[in-house]
Amino acid sequence: MNPPFDHRYLDELMERAGLDALMVTSKHNVQYLLGGHRFFFFDYMDAIGVSRYLPTLVYVRGELDATRYIGNAMESWQLDNDPVWVSDLDTSTWRAQDAIELALAHVRRVLPGQAVVGIEGSFLPVEAYQRLAADPSVTLRDGQFVLERLRAVKRVDELKLLEEASDAIVDSMRTTFGVHGPGSTKREIVQTLRQEQTRRGMTFEYCLVSMGASHNRAPSNASWAPGEVLCLDSGGNLGGYIGDLARMAVLGEPDAELEDLLAEVEAVQLAAREPIADGVVGQAIFDRAGEVLATSPHRAVSTFVAHGMGLISHEAPRLTSTGPVPYPNYDGPRALAAGMVLSIETTMLHPRRGFIKLEDTVTVTADGHRAFGDRARGWNVVDLAAARV
Repeated sequence: MNPPFDHRYLDELMERAGLDALMVTSKHNVQYLLGGHRFFFFDYMDAIGVSRYLPTLVYVRGELDATRYIGNAMESWQLDNDPVWVSDLDTSTWRAQDAIELALAHVRRVLPGQAVVGIEGSFLPVEAYQRLAADPSVTLRDGQFVLERLRAVKRVDELKLLEEASDAIVDSMRTTFGVHGPGSTKREIVQTLRQEQTRRGMTFEYCLVSMGASHNRAPSNASWAPGEVLCLDSGGNLGGYIGDLARMAVLGEPDAELEDLLAEVEAVQLAAREPIADGVVGQAIFDRAGEVLATSPHRAVSTFVAHGMGLISHEAPRLTSTGPVPYPNYDGPRALAAGMVLSIETTMLHPRRGFIKLEDTVTVTADGHRAFGDRARGWNVVDLAAARV
C-alpha cells in the first residue's frame, strides 16, 4: 500500500529541519500519516488506568519501509478491518511509557549511532519525554512545524470532507433556528444543535452561543426574548476534519439598526475574500479587510481575523500573531497556495445589541477561492409565534 501523503515532500521538509526521524504522537497527525486511522476506543479521551493512550508513529527520512506504528492492545481489531499502509505494526501497549520505549528501540535499530528525532512537544506526556531526553543516542528537536507544513495544502478528499462538514454545520444551525422561539434557553438551543450535527453524521465539538445584549458565549439558562439576536459559532468534526462557521438569527423581524450592523460585518467578510487566490501574499487578506473595517462606524468594537483550518482549528497557514489564539505569523508574508483552507471571521461587540458575527470557511483555488457552506449569511428570522421546543 502507498502512503496517502507526499512522502518525498515530507523527506524534503525533514532535511531542511535537520531531522533523521519523526516520532509522531498527536492523534491528528497520526491520523493524517496513516490515511484516516483513528482508534475508536480513544476517540474522545486518552486516560486509561494510571497512564494514557499514546499512538506513536515513527517515520525515518528517506526510508518509507522503516515506518512503524505502535498502538493499543485492542487496536488490532480496527486495523484488521481497515488496514493501513504501514506493515510494521505493534499493538501491545497500554501505557505511554511503553509506547515510547518501543518507538525508541525502533529508532535505535534503524538508525544506529546518533539520530536527530523530531517530536511533538505539545502532544508528548512528561513521562514519555523524560525517557527520550535521557537517552544519549537521540537528539530531540521540534517536529511539529514540519508536520504542520505537510498538512497545509489539502488533498481533494480532505477538501471534500471540509466542505461536507461546513454544509452540515450551516444546515444544523438553520434547523436549530427554526425549532426554537421565545423562552428557549441557550442550553436548549446548543443541545438541539448538538443533536442536529450528530444526526448528520458529525461529531459535535463546541458551540459558542451569545444572546441578546450579552457578550457571554457560554451555554446558560438565559432565555431568548423578542427582538434579541442569537449568534451560533460552532465547530463540528467529520472524519477528523473540522468545520467552523458562525451565523446569526433574530427573534422577530430585524429592525433597521440590526440590518445595518450585520451589513457592516458582511462588508468586511466579503472584502477579505477579494484577494484570496493562489500566489497572493497572506497579509493581503488582512490589508483588504482592514481597509473596509476602518470605514465602519463601529470599528472600535469590531475585529477581523483569518486562520487556517483542517484537522485542527487554527493550523497552517498561520496569518497573524495578534489574533485570539497566539502563534507566530509565519505565513502572513508568504504566498497562499491552492488547497489551503481558511476561516475568516468578523466580530462586532455592540454595547446594546450584543454579539454580531459571521465566520466563513474558504479554500484557495488555482484561479481564486471558493467558500464552503456559503448560505444563511443574513439574518435568519425566527417567527415570534414559533413554539418553544
